[in-house]
Formats: sequence, C-alpha cells, structure tokens
Amino acid sequence: MARGWESKSVEEQQSEFGKSSGEKKGPLSPDDEKRLLHRQSLELNRARVLEQLKRSQNPRYTELLNRELEQLDRELASDP
Repeated sequence: MARGWESKSVEEQQSEFGKSSGEKKGPLSPDDEKRLLHRQSLELNRARVLEQLKRSQNPRYTELLNRELEQLDRELASDP
C-alpha cells in the first residue's frame, strides 16, 4: 500500500515538473541560448571540480582544483 502512495507522489512530482518546464515563453534568441548553454557548461564544470576535490589526495592538485573552482565561481557570478 505504501508503495502505491510513493509512486503516486512521484507521478505528481513528474507531472508538476512537466507543467513548469513546459511553460516557456517562446523560443530563445540565439544570444540567450548561447548564454544559457555557457552557464550550464560552467555549472557542470563546477560540479566536476567539486567531485574531483572530494577524491583528491595530492595537495598540489587540490590547490589547482581550488583555484579552478574560484575562477568558475567568479564567472558564474558575473554571468547574468
């Protein structure tokens, strides 16, 4: 019985997500699309660096990753 309620909740969540993501205001301009893709790329790179930081055991590599993370954070902060 509990399993049925869980799946119902998941279905509702997926439905709500589909509705909210489907409410786009129209196609993006080429510049907006380029900015969006750039931001997504920065966010993916940041996630990759964070994952590598968790696993890093070499202090020099850790320092390099920290500098890269700072640079990515600066770029994300300046990106509108």
